[in-house]
Amino acid sequence: MTQPLSVLHVEDEPNDAELVASTLLDDGIACSVEVVSTRARFLEALARGGFDLILSDFSLPAFDGLSALGLAREMTPDTPFIFVSGVLGEEAAIERLKSGATDYVLKHRLARLAPAVRRALAEAAERRKRRETERVLHEEREFLRALLDSLTEGIVACNSEGTLTLFNRTTREWHAVPEAARPPELKTFERRLLLPDGKTQLPMDAFPLVRALGGERVRDVELLIQCGDGTERAVLVNGQPILDAQGRKLGAVVAAHDVSEKRQLERQLQQAQKMEAIGRLAGGIAHDFNNLLSVILGYGELILSDLEAGSALHGRISEIHRAGKRAADLTRQLLAFSRKQIIEPRILDLNALVLDTETMLRRLIGADVELVTRLASRIARVKADPGQLEQIILNLTVNARDAMPEGGKITFETADVECGAEFARRHPGAAAGPYVMLAVRDTGVGMTPEIKAKIFEPFFTTKEPGKGTGLGLATVYGIVRQSDGYISVDSRPGSGTTFSVYLPHVEGPADGGTPRAAAGAPPKGVETVLVVEDEEAVRDLISEGLKQLGYSVLSARDGAQALEVSRRHPAPIHLLLIDVVLPGRSGREVAADLTRLRPDLAVLYTSGHTDDEAVRHRVLDHGPAFLQKPFSQSDLALKLREVLDAALSLPAPAAGRS
Repeated sequence: MTQPLSVLHVEDEPNDAELVASTLLDDGIACSVEVVSTRARFLEALARGGFDLILSDFSLPAFDGLSALGLAREMTPDTPFIFVSGVLGEEAAIERLKSGATDYVLKHRLARLAPAVRRALAEAAERRKRRETERVLHEEREFLRALLDSLTEGIVACNSEGTLTLFNRTTREWHAVPEAARPPELKTFERRLLLPDGKTQLPMDAFPLVRALGGERVRDVELLIQCGDGTERAVLVNGQPILDAQGRKLGAVVAAHDVSEKRQLERQLQQAQKMEAIGRLAGGIAHDFNNLLSVILGYGELILSDLEAGSALHGRISEIHRAGKRAADLTRQLLAFSRKQIIEPRILDLNALVLDTETMLRRLIGADVELVTRLASRIARVKADPGQLEQIILNLTVNARDAMPEGGKITFETADVECGAEFARRHPGAAAGPYVMLAVRDTGVGMTPEIKAKIFEPFFTTKEPGKGTGLGLATVYGIVRQSDGYISVDSRPGSGTTFSVYLPHVEGPADGGTPRAAAGAPPKGVETVLVVEDEEAVRDLISEGLKQLGYSVLSARDGAQALEVSRRHPAPIHLLLIDVVLPGRSGREVAADLTRLRPDLAVLYTSGHTDDEAVRHRVLDHGPAFLQKPFSQSDLALKLREVLDAALSLPAPAAGRS
């Protein structure tokens, strides 16, 4: 059934208003009419909106149609406006139409009203359709322009006469063509193209755009571009003619993909394949392996707490526990190396982090190496995983120490730096912007250009067999890139080496980090904890450890059982300790259901999965309430207490909060 027409009628004579409404109805136009006769009522109706048509008398005792027309055009310009008046001369009617009225109908000729209404509505619909079409076309043009400018490929197009009509952002940057400038002439542009040997000028008839304009589908033509800054880029060009629906030639377009690093990547392919293989292996087994290590470390820790220190059995179990920790460290190193490690970034003061590790570093490097710190008095904050930054500092220090077999000096420096576009162009992988720089400089043997080109490759090492794995600097590189930073190296034989790590600025106060409990005294509690873990051995271990710490423990193997346990437990449950990856439903989904049922419930997530899995489940959105497997009983006690204490310090939730 067609929706009745909503009509706003400005009229002071009830009989005339009724006659207009009945005329429309008699002519087959079903309508709902609201009649107003004052400016205030008219404005009120316009503010509510929803009218398909406005009819207005020309003269009213307290209002007039011309004022109504002005207000209507201001507040609802797309709504048709028709004068229905008893007195309106032809000249006046024309003036009203010029003022924006759609039509006029005399009251003694109401037979014209229905046709006028239908015509006005049709014209309004056509205007709306035309504006919508124009809007869509404008959005499509803007979308296409934004799409082309977002591409890293260089796009060039010409019309049927061969005049260049399009340079996208990438092409303009390559050729230093300003945004507002027209593309260069085709012959000028053609002179910038060379064959791959870098010496032979490309003939005009071999230029891919000219070939495409001639009707050819150009595929994978490798060329060199002489860029506006004097550098050269190797590009792979594809192109084709642009035809209309009838097959007429409108022009041609080519796309150039930068393959400057292709040769270098080919040389590194074998090493990259090793890294990828390890990454897959580490990611694939991380969850199960970390669960196993959690059981080994956890039960080892529990057994050690029951044994008398100094006993033979205590010593043997300690060795097992230390071996488990080394295995966990190796897992973390492999994940960092492949940039798949779960990270918990915090806002940090890099100076404070360097100073916190200084004592440990002095013991590490030995008495024949001098350690000097030259830290800027004030530097901006960075956002990174503190454990990973400590690993960077440690690895770079060890690398520097090994480069000085006869002793020497290691210098740590920090500073705020601004890296411009030129820096980013000269250092592939870097982005322009403000950074905090950490430089680690040694006075060691230095490196040749050939060695420097390979130092970040996995398994590359200059040390004797058995003295190094070749993972240290590859791990550093992976961590820096995972933190959205950049690392560079400056070295010459006999002149030492400087590694410079650039981490982006962030705003905000430094995070104090997780408080550490006194050694041998993990914090305890009396709250009730619901443990949801699908691995029975891990679930039993966590439950036993929590009970020893004084907590009341409920447990479940999956989300369905966790919901059932929650429903049956009449008393409060203070914290949910839940694995990210569960059979059936994710830990985050289960936690959402439980917190709807129990708004006061705090949540602590655990996982042994790699970073992409954790991000996929959006667990790290929850900030510090996350504990990576494998973890020790002390780690669990600290994190549990941290989350519970934070929850207790929050205001009580409102009743009925979901």
